[in-house]
Amino acid sequence: MIKGTYALDAKAVRALEEMARRWRVSKSEALRRAIHAAARGAGGGPDAVAALEELQRSLALGAEAAAAWSRRIRSERRAATARRKDRG
Repeated sequence: MIKGTYALDAKAVRALEEMARRWRVSKSEALRRAIHAAARGAGGGPDAVAALEELQRSLALGAEAAAAWSRRIRSERRAATARRKDRG
């Protein structure tokens, strides 16, 4: 490990503390994970968009099949919502 000193604004420190708490790790580990994710392009930048586009192309899903999938999912979601309302 190499120790370093960095200046962070209060908002960044709060975000770091929240990540560490949510992940149940030290702030140093949370910062390492964030840096590694950013280096891999996991921040939703152009690399993530390119990966999503490649995935969509690989599915070779035609317009009709995509519309059928969308209708099926919408129906499943409505049914799940109705079940939750019935239980509540």
